[in-house]
Amino acid sequence: MGAKKENSDNEMDEKVKKYLRGEAANLEGLKDKKLKGQLAVREDLYGKSAKTAAKIEKWLLPSEGGYLEAEGIEKTWRMKQESIAREVDILSSRNQYDIVLPELGPYTLDFTSNGRYMAAAGRKGHLAIVDMKTLNLIKEIQVRETVRDVAYLHNELFFAAAQKKYPYIYNRDGTELHCLKEHGAVLRLQFLKNHFLLASINKFGQLRYQDVTMGEMIGNIRTGLGRTDVMQVNPYNGVVALGHSSGTVTMWKPTSAVPLVKMLSHPGPVSSLAFHPNGHLMATSGRENKIKIWDLRKFEVIQTLPCHAKTLNFSQKGLLAAGTGSFIQILADFSGSQNYSSYMTHSMAKGYQVGKLLFRPYEDVLGIGHSMGWSSILIPGSGEPNFDSWVANPFETSKQRREKEVHSLLDKLPPETIMLDPTKVGTVRAPQKKEKPTKKDIEAEMEAAIETAKDTEFKKKTKGRNKPSKRATKRREMIGRAKRPFLEQRTQEHETSRKKQKTNPETEMPKSLQRFVRQKAT
Repeated sequence: MGAKKENSDNEMDEKVKKYLRGEAANLEGLKDKKLKGQLAVREDLYGKSAKTAAKIEKWLLPSEGGYLEAEGIEKTWRMKQESIAREVDILSSRNQYDIVLPELGPYTLDFTSNGRYMAAAGRKGHLAIVDMKTLNLIKEIQVRETVRDVAYLHNELFFAAAQKKYPYIYNRDGTELHCLKEHGAVLRLQFLKNHFLLASINKFGQLRYQDVTMGEMIGNIRTGLGRTDVMQVNPYNGVVALGHSSGTVTMWKPTSAVPLVKMLSHPGPVSSLAFHPNGHLMATSGRENKIKIWDLRKFEVIQTLPCHAKTLNFSQKGLLAAGTGSFIQILADFSGSQNYSSYMTHSMAKGYQVGKLLFRPYEDVLGIGHSMGWSSILIPGSGEPNFDSWVANPFETSKQRREKEVHSLLDKLPPETIMLDPTKVGTVRAPQKKEKPTKKDIEAEMEAAIETAKDTEFKKKTKGRNKPSKRATKRREMIGRAKRPFLEQRTQEHETSRKKQKTNPETEMPKSLQRFVRQKAT
C-alpha cells in the first residue's frame, strides 16, 4: 500500500513539474518587503494552479494521444495508410475514404470548431455539408457559379461561401440568408470566432471585416500590395496574416489602416502560411521551394526546410501538413525543441492536385481537398484526445448548442481587443510623455487667460484711487501679464525655427557637389 502511494505521489510530482512556470524566484536577496510579499503570493498562486492542472490531467483527462512509433531501422514516414488501417479499430478506419467528383472540383474544405461537421465547396458551384460522425450527407446545393472558398461561422448552422461576384451566407438547409455585396469578388474567407467577425480578401487586395451579429462593416482596408489568396487568422490573438507576391507577410487588425507587422519572409511570392494553435509559431512557404518556421515572439526564422508547399496546416498537437502536387508530407516535433522532421508521407492518385489540407479537430484525421474531390487519411497523434465540453463538444445536443451560442454572444470581444500581444488587454497603460500642444490649443489657453483677466473684480478703494481710467489701466496691465507667457513662447519657437532654417549649405547640397562649396576663411 505504501509503495503504491509513493508511486502515485511521484507521478503527481512529475505532472506538477510539467505545469510549473520554470524555477521559483529567489526571494531571499530582495530588500523591498512589498515586492517580496507580492512575488511570494504570485509564486504560491502558480504552485496551486500547477497542482490543480495536474489533478485535472490525472482524473479528468484519461485519454492519451497516440503516435506512430518505429522499431529498429524502420521509419515512420515509410508507413502507408493501408498498414495503418489494418491496425486501427473499425470506427477509425471509417475515416479513410475518397470522394471522387471530377466534374465539380477542385474542392476546398472547412470543419466546425468541434470537428463534427464539414463543409465542402467545389469550384464548379457544388456545396455540401457532411456529418463526420455518421458520414451522412446533410445537404448539398448547386449554386451554378464559381465558388472559391467556404468558411463556417460560429456553429454548424451557418456557413459563408465566396462565390463569383460576392460572398453569400447560407444556413444548413441550403437557404441563402445574405448576400454581402460590399465585399466584392472574394478570394479567401476567415471567421474570427471570439469576435464574430467575417474577414475576407478580394481580388483587388481589399481586406474587409464584417460583424455577423449586427451586420456592421467594422473595417475596410486597402492593403496596397496587390492581389493575394494567401490568408490565415492567428488563433491566439485574432490577427489576420496575408502572404503577398513580393515575398512579404503582413499582419492586420480591423481598427488600423496600416499593417501591425510587415516582414520579408521569402525572396519570391508566398504560396501558403499557417499558425500553430499556441499562436507563437508560424509556417510560411515560398516559390523558391522552402518552408520557414518563424518564432512570432522574436520574428526570427528558427528552421528552414527544403521543400515546396502549396498549402500548409497545423494540427491541434502541432503537426505540420504540407501539400504540393499529389504529394503530402507531415512534419512533427515530438521533442518540443521546435525542430521539425518528416513524420509521415502520403501520395495521392496520379493526377490529383492537392488544393487544401485541413486537420479535423479532436480526431487523428487529415482532410484533403483536391482537383478530383476530397479525401481523408489517418494521421496518428494529430488531434487533441480530450475535449472540453464548454469550448467544443463533438456530441453536443441542440439545447447545448443554443446555450453555447448565447454564452459566446455575451462573451463576444470588441474589435479593439485584436492586437499582437493580447495579454495587454486589461492592464494599465504606462504614463506617456506630455504631447506638444498645437497652435489651436495655445490660442484657446491664451483666450481663456484673457477672459479670466477681464472678469476680475477690483476692490473698492478710497476716493481718487477708484477712478474708471485707473481701473481700465489696471485691467490692461492684467491682460498683458496673462498674454506675456504665450507671446514669449511664440517668439522662442520662431527663433528656433529660424535657426533650423539657417543650415549649413554643405548639408543641403548632394555629397558629390559639396567640395565646390566656398569655404569660409579661418
